[in-house]
Amino acid sequence: MFSGIVEEYATLVALVKDQENIHFTFKCSFVNELKIDQSISHNGVCLTVVSMTDDTYTVTAMKETLERSNLGLLKVGDKVNVERSMMMNGRLDGHIVQGHVDQTATCVDIKDAEGSWYFTFQYAFDKDMAKRGYMTVDKGSVTVNGVSLTVCNPTDDTFQVAIIPYTYEHTNFHTFTVGSVVNIEFDIIGKYISRMIQYK
Repeated sequence: MFSGIVEEYATLVALVKDQENIHFTFKCSFVNELKIDQSISHNGVCLTVVSMTDDTYTVTAMKETLERSNLGLLKVGDKVNVERSMMMNGRLDGHIVQGHVDQTATCVDIKDAEGSWYFTFQYAFDKDMAKRGYMTVDKGSVTVNGVSLTVCNPTDDTFQVAIIPYTYEHTNFHTFTVGSVVNIEFDIIGKYISRMIQYK
């Protein structure tokens, strides 16, 4: 379980393909605090630490994860938003994020808001999935590359988010251009409510 409050971005230093899997090796500031079997969110994808060195750690993504997320597009040198699992004795500053990415979306517009930015993302819309809560709503929560954000101006297949300078600088949002592919996780509470309505 995560909160969507990204700690920093990690740099991909190596990747190794192993049949249908890819082993990703990252470097970040808190490597010496990690342990084997620990869960870490990478661009919103929950992955398990499988090995470590003094200054790097490695996680493995399987075919299902690679097909549903943008991890398969990563190249050595890319920056990935990382967050360790949430401690249950603190404040929930973001929203409940599972680390189970639903699908990818594409950045279709970036607007400078004189100090902040508006990013618009488009995703493949499926009416049946929307009935099950796989959609965005105005002022609702959405996770983009692991970042907990508030939705603005949603349509059937797009939504907008406002990014303040701190978030822009301390996550990989500053690397986005029109055409960038991101991971999105829709709000789990909306999914449960939608499911309950079906059985009324």
